Formats: sequence, C-alpha cells, structure tokens
Amino acid sequence: MSKPELADPGPVEIFAALGDPTRLSLLTKLSDGQTRSIATLSADTNLTRQAVTKHLHVLERAGLVKSVRVGRESQFGYRPEPITEARSYLDRVSAQWDDALERLKALVER
Repeated sequence: MSKPELADPGPVEIFAALGDPTRLSLLTKLSDGQTRSIATLSADTNLTRQAVTKHLHVLERAGLVKSVRVGRESQFGYRPEPITEARSYLDRVSAQWDDALERLKALVER
C-alpha cells in the first residue's frame, strides 16, 4: 500500500518544523544528501528511537524529509525544495517591509 499524498506544506508548517532544535539537528544531519535509518539518527544522542521517529514524521509532514522503506526499516532523506520555498517567502516578506519602510521614510521626510 502506498502512502497518501500530502498537501504541499506552507511556510507556517515549514517554520514550525524548523523551530525545534531537535528537528533542526536531525535535518542538519540529513542535509549532506545521505539517507539514514532511525537507528542511525538516534545513535550518539540521548533520544529514543520513538522520539526520533516522532520528530522525523513532523519533518516529513512539512515536506523537509522523505522516507523510503528498505526492507524492514525506513530510510529518511533531506528534501531541499521546501527550504528554497521558505527562503523565497522570506525574500518576499523582506521586500514588502523594505517598501513599507521606504514609504514611511518618504512620509516623515516631507
């Protein structure tokens, strides 16, 4: 049975997933492009496999990681597209603020 397709996450889901230090650490480990199992990701940490699994599922719902079943275990890998989308969103918000501040400056200087 295949996994149901998830709706594209928006910036809120992405930023919420990235807002947790544990999830950010897991994503950093995966950002080298190598897939890893839950056992590998929980090694050398104080986290249980169950805790790592919960964090990975949050990252997966946000579209930041993907999982592939290999035998009896899942391998998780990094998906860079949502980070690119989040960066684009922040660039748009930044431009809006720059425009607003320029208008305010022009108004004050009149």
